[in-house]
Amino acid sequence: QVQLVESGGGLVQAGESLRLSCSASGRTFSSYAAGWFRQAPGKEREFVAAISWSRGLTYYADAVKGRFTITRDNAKNTVYLQMNRLKPEDTAVYYCATSTLPWTIRRADYNYWGQGTQVTVSS
Repeated sequence: QVQLVESGGGLVQAGESLRLSCSASGRTFSSYAAGWFRQAPGKEREFVAAISWSRGLTYYADAVKGRFTITRDNAKNTVYLQMNRLKPEDTAVYYCATSTLPWTIRRADYNYWGQGTQVTVSS
């Protein structure tokens, strides 16, 4: 079992930046893929970014490519999402998740989820 806790959300203006953090506890976190997903009101939860256990692989949704960066510090059991040039359409609850696979971008492969952190971008 692994527990995930997100932090770093908030209210910002369009064009500004935020960095989300996800701290993990429980089973070994460093051997598995980690990802960020988001869910806006009235919409399905969608994939944002993923990083492999070794940090050698990353993948981004087209909507955030070039603006968001996912990183991880396995020694600290923490995954980060640096979000730059934020847009109003980035407004959502952001969820951290981890898989039991070393690399995947499929939502169905992510077994453990945090409680989410709200990001609101005003225009």
